[in-house]
Amino acid sequence: MGHSNVARRVAQKEILLFFASPVAWLFLATFSAAAFFIFFWVESFFARNTADIRPLFEWMPILLIFLCAALTMRMWSEERRSGTLEHVLTQPAPLWRFVLGKFRACFSLLLLALIATLPLPLSVALMADLDWGPVLGGYLATCLLGATYLSAGLFISSRTDNPIVSLIGTVALCGLLYLVGSSTVTDFFDNRLGESLRLLGSGARFDSITRGVLDIRDLFYYLSLTIGFLALNTYSLQKLRWAGGAAGGGHRFWRAGIALLLANLLLANVWLARIEQLRLDITEGRLYSISEPTYRFLDQLQEPLLIRGYFSAKTHPLLAPLVPQLRDLLREYEVAGGGKVRVEIIDPAEHPRLEQEANERYGIQATPFQVADRYQSALVSSYFNILVQYGSEHETLDFNELIEVRTAANAGADVLLRNPEYDVTRAIKSVLYNYQMGGSLFERIDEPVEFIAYVSADAVLPDALRAYRDSIKAQLEDVVARSGGKFSVRFIEPEAGDGVVARQIAQEWGFRPMVTALDREQAFYFYLTLADTHQVVQLPTDDFDPTGFRQVLDAGLKRFASGFTRTVALSVPRVDEQMARFNLGGPTFKQLEQAITRDYSIRMEDLTDGAVAVDADILAVVAPQRLDASSVFAIDQFLMRGGTVVLATSPFTAELSDGELRLQDWDSGLQDWLQHQGLGIRQALVLDEQSAAFPTPVRRSAGEYSFRDVQMIDYPYFIDLRRPGLSATNPVTANLPQLTMAWSSPIDVTPRSGQQLATLLTSSPQSWLSESMNIMPGAANAADEAERRSYKLGV
Repeated sequence: MGHSNVARRVAQKEILLFFASPVAWLFLATFSAAAFFIFFWVESFFARNTADIRPLFEWMPILLIFLCAALTMRMWSEERRSGTLEHVLTQPAPLWRFVLGKFRACFSLLLLALIATLPLPLSVALMADLDWGPVLGGYLATCLLGATYLSAGLFISSRTDNPIVSLIGTVALCGLLYLVGSSTVTDFFDNRLGESLRLLGSGARFDSITRGVLDIRDLFYYLSLTIGFLALNTYSLQKLRWAGGAAGGGHRFWRAGIALLLANLLLANVWLARIEQLRLDITEGRLYSISEPTYRFLDQLQEPLLIRGYFSAKTHPLLAPLVPQLRDLLREYEVAGGGKVRVEIIDPAEHPRLEQEANERYGIQATPFQVADRYQSALVSSYFNILVQYGSEHETLDFNELIEVRTAANAGADVLLRNPEYDVTRAIKSVLYNYQMGGSLFERIDEPVEFIAYVSADAVLPDALRAYRDSIKAQLEDVVARSGGKFSVRFIEPEAGDGVVARQIAQEWGFRPMVTALDREQAFYFYLTLADTHQVVQLPTDDFDPTGFRQVLDAGLKRFASGFTRTVALSVPRVDEQMARFNLGGPTFKQLEQAITRDYSIRMEDLTDGAVAVDADILAVVAPQRLDASSVFAIDQFLMRGGTVVLATSPFTAELSDGELRLQDWDSGLQDWLQHQGLGIRQALVLDEQSAAFPTPVRRSAGEYSFRDVQMIDYPYFIDLRRPGLSATNPVTANLPQLTMAWSSPIDVTPRSGQQLATLLTSSPQSWLSESMNIMPGAANAADEAERRSYKLGV
């Protein structure tokens, strides 16, 4: 045969021999069955309620170990045992062509095994909107990792004439490559050494690609291992060709060449480790790349911006894998800043001066984490914080603001980064705007602000809190003196008198009595707030450190100043406070108010005066009830002058009475105005087969006894919206993976001339309407005779 066709002919022969044996089909069938079993049963795909195939790729590094070991176990060992290897060694063709042919055959069989798993992503894509970026990245990573394992298996097979020994050796070698970077090993070391081990392991690199990020460092890592093992395979065969001959210059040339090749591959990996920019984000929406809004804020920088990450070497095992992801993201900010952004990643334990500065100036403290395994349980105090500083302004982010915890299929916890770019960019925006404003804070406060502290008497207050109270009193006196009459202070004992204040703050703000771990019977109050005639903002007390109080106070005062944050005018129904204490008198929206005050200034709007606050950027009208002409006029005029109106309304309200969940009519007073805008809300509710579950009490009988259990029952009134029910083109819903709408009415749209309407929320084609006022689970769920189609739920 010609030298150029050796690899192809060898590959064809090996594939034909492989499929001539029923064992080959057994291997492929076992691999496919294991993949499907893990995906649907072990990882509980349907219980996860997430449209991805991440569980498949999480197990792929382990599944590939056994598949690749089985594919390569007989490739060279069978040749040695049967004596046909001598024929190969005497051929004039270079040995590397035979090695490449064996590798091509194994890789073709691997591709065939992966093709058998394609029904999984295709099925998920039919059921929901699937991001194909991580899927393509996952299959690419599987091919690269499989190539590495196959080359390692071929090398082991060339060293023995026993296929079983080859199988065991390949499993051991590939398992070692995987384990060295797994949490089983890295958890025994600090974060820095653990990260180095993760870079050596095959699994951590695999996870990076399956996220949808193609990094040249990861791709070259697998490529270099594959080339290295194939070179060792060729060298091991070449040594057999030399068997019995005297050592000569050619032997030394081969040894030097192989050593030089392996050294170059190693040095190339070390060199590429410093290059962090050669990466491609293939996820939908470029989830792991700096977005355009971030670039706009970075372009506004006139002074150097410092972003410093405080990450301890020894931290919680679930947080350790997130550190490299955050570090890479922060490096992206440094590159995008074009010299105006400086990024520092430090371990506070190695920089005592910076740790002291973080504690005293920025209020950053180590967080104690409980670390437990089967052998021990311990507390580890570590840092997982980010500082953003611009001029004299700074913002800090701790682990609570950076991560989210999800329940895994095995009842454990999955700790993920929530939305790190949004959090960091929001901090940059805050310090940038605050620095640009400059000057005295009270110059931008239009009306007086009162500091109201709900603090118990000295007799029940712990010693540490008494000292904290005295310290902040001194600081507050200084603020009052410099406020120009726009700031006042009041301390109130909630328990005084008959406790009416305690009941009031519990009802309005959820302020409950506190207790200490040492004395759980002695309750006390210690809540700090800022208030004017429009809003109330609660100040965080954190660990009651007086050195950080001034920063907390300034951050709260900025909610009342113009120019620092956007202002939301919130209109909600008036509720009688006496009735609200007994859950009567209509809905309340205290949690919504508190959520808005985290990022925006809020104005509680009374529309009956016919006008909206002039400083309002957004008008949010929630659950409007019997609005009069003046209120409707105020909404219309605000919209006409270019304001943004967010309207949440329904013709019904849900009430639970005597154990029955029923609808009550709710008159918004906006029907005519909405009709004028080309919108109409029907007097009906939408039900959908694509729905969430509702906890429902059910009775269970066991012999003569009856028990009351709570079961999760499909509830068509809780519509589970996903793509394409969530608009992918509108920024309001573009990045929402899922949304649950409860007791929603359909919206009829009749666009007016020159008006542009965009549909944001749509039910599935398997939805129908119901006019029944009884909305108990199971009461009006069946709709065999009803017309089924999609309905607009949000525009």
